[in-house]
Amino acid sequence: MTRKPLPPRTLGALLLATALATAGCAGARPSVAGSAVPKGPGGPSGPAAPVLGAPAEMTRLFRSLGLVAGSGAIPFTASVSFLRAPSPDSTLTLVALSLPSRALGFAREGERYAAAYVARIQLRQGPTVVRTIEATEQVRVPTFRETSRTDESIIWQQFLRLAPGRYTMTVSVKDESSIRNSSEEVSLDVPRLAADGLTSAVPVYEAIPRQVVDSLPRLLARPRSTLVYGVDSVLPLYLDAVGATPPTAVRVRVVGDADIVGIDTLIELPSRGASRSTTVALPVGRMAVGINTVQVTAAGRADTARTRVLVTLGEDVPIGTFEEMLAYLRLFTTQDRLKQLRDADLADRAAAWTSFLKDTDPVPGTAEHEGLRDYFARIRTANIRFRDDVGAGWQSDRGTAFVALGDPDNIIDTGLLNPNDRVRQQIWEYRELRIQLIFIDQTGFGRWRLAAQSRGDLDVAIRRKLGSR
Repeated sequence: MTRKPLPPRTLGALLLATALATAGCAGARPSVAGSAVPKGPGGPSGPAAPVLGAPAEMTRLFRSLGLVAGSGAIPFTASVSFLRAPSPDSTLTLVALSLPSRALGFAREGERYAAAYVARIQLRQGPTVVRTIEATEQVRVPTFRETSRTDESIIWQQFLRLAPGRYTMTVSVKDESSIRNSSEEVSLDVPRLAADGLTSAVPVYEAIPRQVVDSLPRLLARPRSTLVYGVDSVLPLYLDAVGATPPTAVRVRVVGDADIVGIDTLIELPSRGASRSTTVALPVGRMAVGINTVQVTAAGRADTARTRVLVTLGEDVPIGTFEEMLAYLRLFTTQDRLKQLRDADLADRAAAWTSFLKDTDPVPGTAEHEGLRDYFARIRTANIRFRDDVGAGWQSDRGTAFVALGDPDNIIDTGLLNPNDRVRQQIWEYRELRIQLIFIDQTGFGRWRLAAQSRGDLDVAIRRKLGSR
């Protein structure tokens, strides 16, 4: 079966290949042992920014979302969702798994590149194996660039019917061209869904709602439950409402860090035969950067459906809390403004953040904050452009200048003028600021450092730039 990596952020057609397996299944989000969120080191200006792209940090965040995160040689993320089955004695369970295409070993196949992997799910109750599903999948892509993608580029998903109860679930992935593999074991509680109760709210890329309870929804799940600020405009959320008495409307609330409510809206569920299932689009711009909890309730129903989503600055940017977000804003605004946000009481934090957005928005007449959009885009660009400088690209000397000041008007590279020079220099000219920044590569291996005589100029330029926002 072919799995083509998904085009970034868009799907021209619904790429679906799911299988319905009959067996038992049921439960809430999987619990992962040891998934507590560690606190970052403190300091005068707050926590240090996490290391961008660090696998351990991303694994920590995915687990705090309630996801299964494999941290072995093949990093993968898996989500588990629960929908209603025809009989209350079973629960329709969707296990969706994603991995980056760069995790697989691709080989040239004519004009394309091909790889293969084995995905495996095993469910146990005590020593008894209840269900094992194993599939060997093929991936073919048209260009070499597609083989090195780091985003959620390959998705494999499986529907199962499971009896309500507690299971031990093991999810494994193996690269067919090597010995590289990853495996993660979690405890899984499969719930018994009440006839009039709510089911999981499922983050998706696309979905065609089902109309009867004995069919399957045609959807492509979003296993990482992650959205990129400034890139993703909406979160498609699939709401499954089938059965004898589905709700006619639901209330959807999105709550960020420190209980900041970003979205609180009533959504009418359209009638589709015997179903009121639908997909709603939640605006990402109204969500807090970090972990958000989506809460779905219906009048007259006692339960609440919850799912967590991560709004971040990039696929490899581990921001999960308000404090971590402030650490990333150190080159966007002044320390005084950041201190006001950091010192605000929890009850006042939402108002303080709203005020901050209003005061720093360069184009107040639009719904989007163009300043933050462009700033986060520069961080993503710096992580790619300066990744060889050491550490996170945006935190390197050149990355700091680029993120804070933007592209220079001119770059003079002495190594291009005289390749025999042992010490290379780059001179960045910012004409409006009337400064030249000199970066030196002493080793010849692309480890650029800001010259001592330029450090004061950069600090002054950053303060001037931040003071103008």
